[in-house]
Amino acid sequence: MSKKTRDPAILNPAAGTAEGITEVRRQEALLKTGALQNAILTSANFSIIATDEKGIIQLFNVGAERMLGYLAAEVVNKINPSDIHDPQEVMARAQALSLELATPISPGFEALAFKASRGIEDSYELTYIRKDGSRFPAIVSITALRDDYGDILGYLLIGADNSVRKQVELELHKAMAVAEKANLAKSDFLSSMSHELRTPLSAILGFAQLMESGSPLPTPSQKRSIDQILQAGWYLLELINEILDLALIESGKLSLSPEPISLAEVMHECQDMIEPQAQKRGIRVTFPQFEIRYFVKADRTRVKQVLINLLSNAVKYNKVGGTVVVDCTTSTAERIRISVKDTGEGLTPDKLTQLFQPFNRLGKEAGIEEGTGIGLMMSKRLVELMGGVIGVKSTVGVGSVFWIELNLTAEPQPATAEPTAVAQAQVQADAQLRTLLYVEDNPANLMLVQDLIARRPDIRLLSAADGDRGIEIARAARPDVILMDINLPGISGIQALKILRADPATAHIPVVALSANAIPRDIEKGLEAGFFRYLTKPIKVNQFMDTLDVALKFAKPQSARANKEEKA
Repeated sequence: MSKKTRDPAILNPAAGTAEGITEVRRQEALLKTGALQNAILTSANFSIIATDEKGIIQLFNVGAERMLGYLAAEVVNKINPSDIHDPQEVMARAQALSLELATPISPGFEALAFKASRGIEDSYELTYIRKDGSRFPAIVSITALRDDYGDILGYLLIGADNSVRKQVELELHKAMAVAEKANLAKSDFLSSMSHELRTPLSAILGFAQLMESGSPLPTPSQKRSIDQILQAGWYLLELINEILDLALIESGKLSLSPEPISLAEVMHECQDMIEPQAQKRGIRVTFPQFEIRYFVKADRTRVKQVLINLLSNAVKYNKVGGTVVVDCTTSTAERIRISVKDTGEGLTPDKLTQLFQPFNRLGKEAGIEEGTGIGLMMSKRLVELMGGVIGVKSTVGVGSVFWIELNLTAEPQPATAEPTAVAQAQVQADAQLRTLLYVEDNPANLMLVQDLIARRPDIRLLSAADGDRGIEIARAARPDVILMDINLPGISGIQALKILRADPATAHIPVVALSANAIPRDIEKGLEAGFFRYLTKPIKVNQFMDTLDVALKFAKPQSARANKEEKA
């Protein structure tokens, strides 16, 4: 037909009228709809299967033929869609529906069409089985077809091949499994590395502390040497901790314990820690006086770590006779800003852009100040993990202001306080001799504790070189307190603890972990296992003695009760 004969005015003389134009548009719409319907039905990209009300296939489009390998003539009026689905999956769908609805559903087409028959648009993932027996995953949506009275005429199933998506998901799961395995290996490596680095440091710092406080006291020359050993040792421990923390953050394994913490208390602790360093350099540090008790939701240890890092930098890179001013202001009703302002040389704009890069000391590598260049980057990551932000303003020749913002929270409700450390016990005339068992396979660590306990005439020390021997001595001697290493030959310290806890004769004895496994994950695992306290190596003598006193104080009523129960 020529263009002229297709002209609506020629086909319909009334086409020029308003009614004629409307009719032409209606016919065009019908033709367009018909063309769309034909395109859908003949599409090879997805399957269209229509059934009657009983589920027998009545329409099987080109896409269904291509996907399933059947000709329409082979299935129309002969089978229902459940016959080309995986029967076990159809059975599982029927069982799931039966449990959900508390009514039996037959494992056939009823299981596929149940929701659609109740007016619920449904889609599911099941496996299609081709004519040649091969299988492929498909996503199928099913809709009930109804007449003008709402009665079901049949069902329409539209399916799409899901093989590519499933393959992508499979590869993703494999990649995630590989990544998780790598993360676990990395965590195990970090734990092992932490232990190996801390073990020799434990001897260096432990014996240096003994020498520092020994009797007679060291000579001035010896004191200077010991101070250098301790300074270098604690600095090396700080570097180890920073690098391990960085690796934990990068692997996503660093755990935090957010809780409401008092800013005034944290500031006071930071002031006590930073003032000796500031006084040595002639730097005056000013801290805020809190008229309002502010509490932030954060990890107490990590907040102190961040603030000490900012304060230490403000002191180290300040001018002689300079000042450091710490200030707190509420930036919003929900957040508080803590600022650390120094009077140092300030930073240029290009150096500001490099501030939070790891191992970048902004040209200070050749200076006299020690550092790794990862403190600020660590602080940034920690603040962000606690839901806060960190920033800086700096003016060359004037100084810098580093600040962090943390989320405010309500003051916690008072709780029963835990036992606090008591002063080192003075031996009374009628004092009872207490027994301490130390399970440790490293001779240097054992020697250090032996020397420490030698200063406590109220304590008798027993030792065991492995977990099995430690359990044997604990059962025989019933010590008041047990110190337990974690990495032991044979059974581990955690396994030994479980055995002691399971035995009524030793279950009451407080067991304190003393281990070079010092990453947070190891400490959490130890405390969850049931250790009374968890101390890390290298030993800090004062902390060690305080913890020992707390354990002995706790053990006194426990052991008395155990003896009473035993006599009964």
